[in-house]
Amino acid sequence: MLKSKSKAPLSPSSKDSSMVKTSSGMFAGRKLCKRRQSFRWAYAPYKRRMLGLDYKADPLEGSPQARAIVLEKVGVECRQPNSAVRKCVRAQIIKNGKVITAFLPGDGALNFIDEHDEVQIEGIGGAEGKAYGDLPGTRYRVFTVNGVSLDALLKGKKEKPRR
Repeated sequence: MLKSKSKAPLSPSSKDSSMVKTSSGMFAGRKLCKRRQSFRWAYAPYKRRMLGLDYKADPLEGSPQARAIVLEKVGVECRQPNSAVRKCVRAQIIKNGKVITAFLPGDGALNFIDEHDEVQIEGIGGAEGKAYGDLPGTRYRVFTVNGVSLDALLKGKKEKPRR
């Protein structure tokens, strides 16, 4: 018959020395909470959220849409393996003065937009608010021009109002 070796229960002094010492006791709650709070700052998404870095960097400042004034029409060369010049506009957002590049969806959309037109822009739909598809650095798209839907202009249902 095998004899089992009985081990003495571990006393606090015989714990593994590589373990981190944390507070333990009846009144250690405040200390544990403060310690956990300080460690959370090492986690990058927590830090970005608490400091509001994504809202500060976002030209739309967290809103889904914004009004802007067209500064110039530009052609953006798309990424490999595609080869085309995508029609975009440089526009200045009215509420904060930031300048962005916005894509013009649809065939012939550039013909309906002139400089100093008021357009409404929205996110283009890329992952985490970033660029979409083969458009480098373009995070937004135009969906109205002078208060008229760009889609209605392209289909010929409406005309652009004279200013």
